[in-house]
Amino acid sequence: MEIIGEAVKTIPKQVCEQYRQIKLNKIAGMKDKLIHHYFSVDYDLVWDVVENHIPKLKETIKLILNEE
Repeated sequence: MEIIGEAVKTIPKQVCEQYRQIKLNKIAGMKDKLIHHYFSVDYDLVWDVVENHIPKLKETIKLILNEE
């Protein structure tokens, strides 16, 4: 999740605006929280992201790459 969050920060603004369905700012924000707020991490939320949101993100990225 940290790697994904860091990678998101390198996506050009025009791409972010084109694909607003991906909440890139939330992905980057979660990465920052994981890195800097060790004792206040909601592990249930982290697990939900791993189980539900990352697979959806992966599929969306595949669709975007196929469009390009």
